[in-house]
Amino acid sequence: MKMLETVEQFVQNVLVHNVPNLLIGLVILWVGWKVIKFLSKTLHKLMTRRKVDPSLTGFLVPLIEIALKVLLIITVVNQIGIPVTSFIAILGAAGLAVGMALQGTLQNFAGGVIILVLKPFKVGDYVEQGSYAGTVEAIRIFNTTLKTADNKIVVIPNTQLATNSLTNYSRKEFRRVDLSTGIAYGQSVDKARQVLLALAYAQPEVLTKEEGIDAPAVVVTSLSDSSVDVQLRIWVKSADYWTVFFKMNQLIYEKFTEENIEIPFKQLQIHIDKK
Repeated sequence: MKMLETVEQFVQNVLVHNVPNLLIGLVILWVGWKVIKFLSKTLHKLMTRRKVDPSLTGFLVPLIEIALKVLLIITVVNQIGIPVTSFIAILGAAGLAVGMALQGTLQNFAGGVIILVLKPFKVGDYVEQGSYAGTVEAIRIFNTTLKTADNKIVVIPNTQLATNSLTNYSRKEFRRVDLSTGIAYGQSVDKARQVLLALAYAQPEVLTKEEGIDAPAVVVTSLSDSSVDVQLRIWVKSADYWTVFFKMNQLIYEKFTEENIEIPFKQLQIHIDKK
């Protein structure tokens, strides 16, 4: 009986008397939610039109949207009649508990801030971290999305990218392509060098005159068990790296065959002593 009386008093004293405020609060919540969505889309379009760094756009827009939604909820709570100070105190206590439970998530948020401030990479860069490599598609509040060469999507926590070693293949304008091959013992290294350099200079993607870029070169890297290992070193624009790498490997094989330069394979010689 006491429980029923308590419920009736709550309904009469709180809900019935606050019905107008409750209805107004629901209207504010509905309208405010729509407005925030509209503002978020507008801000994203504006930042894109102004050519703001996509990394910053993908991070700031969701953050601003979350902040506006929190302010909206506080406004609705105040309209309903719940004291804002009490609500903020409850929200703060709940936030502390949630924060302790979600320490990893907060670390990822901090990692996202570090990425945006220090900028080890940006949207569009090709990066490698651990066993993952791909083009950065988006830097979000808690994670970063990579698209691999075979069109897979990899989602990596920001703290992993912010605190561990990372290779950015797009940071510099130029990259060096190292093409290694072997020639048989007894073959002319000078002839192989001439063939490789002629191939290099014949490719339009190979850079030869840019400031700070070395001219194509061929060096002997090692004397292996069955071959003399040589390496062609050429510089290209970072975007042309894989195109040149694959093309040059095929051209080297075809040209060496045409010029009768033997590319040896590992062989095992067995000597049998007859007694």
